Amino acid sequence: MTGRERLLTVLHGEVPDCVPVAPDFSNMIPARLTGKPFWDLYLYNDPPIWEAYLDCAKHFDIDALMDGGFPLQYPDQEQAIGPDWERFIVFQNDERIVVQASYKENGKRIWRKGVDVFHVADPPSGGVDPADIGLPSEPKEYRPVEGVKPVDRSPDGFKAFKERMGDQGLVGAWLTLSSVLTDEKDIFDYYDHPEKYEELARTRVDDVERRFKQIMALDVKPDFLCVGGSGTLVFQSVDILRQLALPAVKRGIELATAAGFPTHVHSCGPEKELVQIMAEETDLTVIDPLEIPPMGNCNLAELKRLYGDKIVLKGNLHTTEVMLRGSVDDVIAASKQAIDDAAAGGRFILSTGDQCGRDTPDENLRAMVETARTYGRY
Repeated sequence: MTGRERLLTVLHGEVPDCVPVAPDFSNMIPARLTGKPFWDLYLYNDPPIWEAYLDCAKHFDIDALMDGGFPLQYPDQEQAIGPDWERFIVFQNDERIVVQASYKENGKRIWRKGVDVFHVADPPSGGVDPADIGLPSEPKEYRPVEGVKPVDRSPDGFKAFKERMGDQGLVGAWLTLSSVLTDEKDIFDYYDHPEKYEELARTRVDDVERRFKQIMALDVKPDFLCVGGSGTLVFQSVDILRQLALPAVKRGIELATAAGFPTHVHSCGPEKELVQIMAEETDLTVIDPLEIPPMGNCNLAELKRLYGDKIVLKGNLHTTEVMLRGSVDDVIAASKQAIDDAAAGGRFILSTGDQCGRDTPDENLRAMVETARTYGRY
């Protein structure tokens, strides 16, 4: 089977030739493999990170389940109404480029409070307080960001990217998010202004229906739809999830299922309760990364026993102790254990418990893939 065939088989609840394998290297490893400063990808689109991911997927020959990495813009997507923001480089050295946005109002330049820091060998940090990195809130010297390569985020661009993916795997697109509160400020705001979030929960359902119609109008559609969000149960309790996010997520899954589209949740951090909700209360197709303690609270064998006949489990090798710091033998042993725990009867994709670190050895990634192809044969 090709990667595409293997994944489609599993997502439809059937048994493939072997366990699909899709380690999460959505950012750092693809950027490293280009040999370029990371800011080339994230700031200058040279190449865009989603193209680097695809090259990386082909390099390691994984079964690529690309969950919304392409920033698709729909034909009738509404443009934000507001000032005409411009981006400027306000600091640069060998380690980082700092970018701050501003606009002009009555001849005066108004600066955004936060800056974006583009690192030479790490993904960027957004919304950083300039004072935290020794910069003034309003720069005295700055120059325009120039040389950014144009990228086609339109449906035509999506079509071209999907053609490039080919048989390597599947390409998803975002439908909605399971994470509404994503930091400490959101938590305070939620309790200070509950009425705002009650209205938000209602409008999110409308947004899902509108976005789904946009997807259905595309000539070339995604292979699956994404309804998850990083750290869903980090800044949200289960009760808050049910109030703010779950109505839209359920509606999205309902629409997608009726139209024959698989659905996907990525949610790093504690996830056991989320797996239960998704398996018992929705028709969600696949969930990852099922992290083990201390970052998560998942036991793969337990989840397989409880929900393995209802939902595709994708996970969950430890990204630091096994993938980054472990030996090839450690990776092989952990891969075999995960296969033993969850592969029976299908509905399992061997993956990692969130994104692999930048310096994860290539030989460890190859060992994981090879174990799925051999030990993971059905």
